[in-house]
Order: sequence, then C-alpha cells, then structure tokens
Amino acid sequence: MAIRAIRIIDEDDVLRKHARKVEKFDDRLAELLDDMAETMRAGDGAGLAAPQVGVLKRAVVVDAGEALIEIVNPELVSSEGEITVIEGCLSVPGRAGRVVRPEKVTVKGQNRKGEDIEVSGEGMLAVCLCHELDHLDGILYVDKMIADATEEMRQRNGGEAK
Repeated sequence: MAIRAIRIIDEDDVLRKHARKVEKFDDRLAELLDDMAETMRAGDGAGLAAPQVGVLKRAVVVDAGEALIEIVNPELVSSEGEITVIEGCLSVPGRAGRVVRPEKVTVKGQNRKGEDIEVSGEGMLAVCLCHELDHLDGILYVDKMIADATEEMRQRNGGEAK
C-alpha cells in the first residue's frame, strides 16, 4: 500500500472530469482501493474517490466511523429526506461549507472482486456516499455549497478547517 498525492481544486483538472466505469477487477484495482484507503486515513478523511488521486475510474472508499466501505461503479438508487451539513474535502484544503444532502441513501455497485453489492446509509454515511459519488462526475461540494462555513470550522477545530 502507498499514500498517493491528493489532487487539489484549481490545480488539477482531473477533479472536474467524469470517471470511467471499471471493467477489469484485477490486482491493479485492488492496489488502487488499498492505496485510496491508506491515503484517506493519512489525510484524516471520511472518504476518497479515485479522481482525487488522479485516477479517472469509478471507485470510492468511505469510512464514516463504522468500517471501511469500498464501492466500484457506484450508482445512487434511492434517497430520502434532507439534511444540511458542514462538509470539507481533502481536495479543497482549508475550507468548509454548508451543503444540503439526502438524509438516507442506497447505493449499488460492485466490490473489488466484481460482485454486486448494495450499501444503505443515513446521516454521516449518506453524506459521505453522496460527496464521493459527486467526485466521480466532476462535482465538488463547493459547487453545491449554500454557505461558507470555513470560519465556523476553524473556531470548532482550534484554528483549522478540517
């Protein structure tokens, strides 16, 4: 496993491109998913999409506090409710913003072996899933932000927006 460089908004146009469907479920994909999880944890993140490490493939990892979830070729199949949350992003360092997201979601996709999976979540997990799926279509939370919350997060975190 390796920690990969995280692409930063306005420095790399890969973040604004649409990721391609994963067709090959092989050792290279497994290595990518492992590296993404390690990179996410090293950055103290709750999720990471492949484009954030410069790979235009439809793959995400999420850990909203319970366990690592890997989803390849994810698709949002249902959403319910609405919550407003403060989000940050490893690709948008030093900033935070209020975003409206679904309160509950169900996502289908595949695991690293190509087997069909379905993940349902609510609250923070739903937010993380939506945030990472947006990355696969070149969308960042700043595109959906209803208010800047950078200063509020700095005050909560002792001077740092995380």
